[in-house]
Amino acid sequence: MTNQTTIAVLGAGRWGNHLVRNFHQHPQARLLAVVDPNSERLAAVQERYNLDARVTLTSDWQSVLPQVEAVAIATPASTHYSLIKAALEQNCHVLAEKPLTLDNNECRSLCHLADQLQLQLVVDHTYLFNPAVVRGKEVVSSGCLGELRYGYAARTNLGPVRQDVDAMWDLAIHDITIFNSWLGEIPVRVRAWGTTWLQAGLADVVWVILTYPSGFQATIHVSWSNPDKQRRLGVVGSQGSLIFDEMLTETPLRIEYGSFAQKGDRFMPVDVRREVVQVEAAEPLGKVCDHFLACVHANRRSDISSGQVGAQLVAILRAIAESLNQQGQPIEISDC
Repeated sequence: MTNQTTIAVLGAGRWGNHLVRNFHQHPQARLLAVVDPNSERLAAVQERYNLDARVTLTSDWQSVLPQVEAVAIATPASTHYSLIKAALEQNCHVLAEKPLTLDNNECRSLCHLADQLQLQLVVDHTYLFNPAVVRGKEVVSSGCLGELRYGYAARTNLGPVRQDVDAMWDLAIHDITIFNSWLGEIPVRVRAWGTTWLQAGLADVVWVILTYPSGFQATIHVSWSNPDKQRRLGVVGSQGSLIFDEMLTETPLRIEYGSFAQKGDRFMPVDVRREVVQVEAAEPLGKVCDHFLACVHANRRSDISSGQVGAQLVAILRAIAESLNQQGQPIEISDC
């Protein structure tokens, strides 16, 4: 393998554009191809990033795979299994956009295939590389919040509306990923319910309750039908709450300290104060690309966002989908 990993980006949509930009600029990567069935998208990405003639622009992904060492896949989730499988079978390392696939068995099959062929399969769970999330995990682990009690998250906006998956599959995975990382646990039980207005069979708003082995519960609200844009997650402890608010771009992470002192039959707030947590300034996707290339160069499994981590999250999402279909019935998770 050369010092630069040759790579193709499959999918030139919104997220594919970000991948093209990162890999085109990366000193350890050589972008050889961008693949998309839409010729207008290909022309737009070529102009936007001033791609030279050495970068192939094509709709034929099969012809590209034998020419590269790695692929980054940013296509609809329903296409992931066939594309990832084909890439691995062509001896390509794979960076896949989330979710890994829409099916537990397909995830396990891809993980097994990658291990068998000694190739790297990394899933782009970008929040695991977000400096605020990484720092937040350190805060939770420090114990300064006291006994952890419950969590909450809201992820709402007016669009973008997906046609391949519902709002839960599109949005909830982010907050589940953050809760799992901060708690160091995987949920054992889920409940979910939602409502559909726009497209039959695809919920526009969903509420999810995750129950963890420790007893910690997290409630998640996701919607692509709400103009009140929110990107906010909190973990509440006996001594304070840690809040990650992406809408506060300058100070996204803070601790709201406070607890109660009992005086007779009354509970009085004490030690009420706010601490802004300093966060490194860095693009999370840039860190994803750095990590993927490092895994490829060393040919070692990701210790942050491997295919196995992606498979765990898909198993959780499948359980949530089952609960959603059963109008909020609790579903136990057994194959994480």
